[in-house]
Amino acid sequence: MAKVQGAIVVDTETCKGCEVCMPVCLENVIKMSKEVNRKGYHYAYMDKPEACTGCTNCAIVCPDRALSVYRVKVSA
Repeated sequence: MAKVQGAIVVDTETCKGCEVCMPVCLENVIKMSKEVNRKGYHYAYMDKPEACTGCTNCAIVCPDRALSVYRVKVSA
């Protein structure tokens, strides 16, 4: 059976670092960067990309639509 691997793409210039995405990530994949974008906000990034399941919880709750989630089937 194929396993699903997720990936999150963050629009770093749109993300305002509100951290709403972090508590809804059941796998604790998302962290805030130490770097800031042009507006001075710390933005979200995938800290543990191998743990992402592609559940889309983060993208659903993002008030700025800064997150896109993709899913890929990988062979087990």
